[in-house]
Amino acid sequence: MKEITLTAFNFEEEVLKSDIPVLVDFWASWCGPCKMLSPVITEIAEEYDGKIKVGKVNVDEEPALAMKYSVMSIPMVVLFEKGEAAGTAIGYRPKEDLVSTLLASVDAL
Repeated sequence: MKEITLTAFNFEEEVLKSDIPVLVDFWASWCGPCKMLSPVITEIAEEYDGKIKVGKVNVDEEPALAMKYSVMSIPMVVLFEKGEAAGTAIGYRPKEDLVSTLLASVDAL
C-alpha cells in the first residue's frame, strides 16, 4: 500500500479512528532530511502493508495539524495507536532505527 496523503479533512478518519496503528510522517518539500527519509517511509509502508497504515502530512499545506501535534522540527514521525500518539522520532533515522523505536510496541507485527 502506498502512503496516504493526510490532511485536516481526512486525519480523524484515517488516523484517529483507524483500527490498525498508523505511522505519520510530518514533512516538507524543502526539507533535505525529509527527502532522505521518504524512501524509508515508503519501504515501511510496503513491508508492513495490512499491519500498519502509513501517512504523510505536508506541514506547509497543513499547518494546523503540525501545530496540533507540536511539530517543531521535521521530519517527525509519530506512531498513532487507538487514536493516541504512542511514539515519536525526530530527524532522519535509518529504517531499522525507526522500526525498533516506533514499531516495537505494535502487537500485530
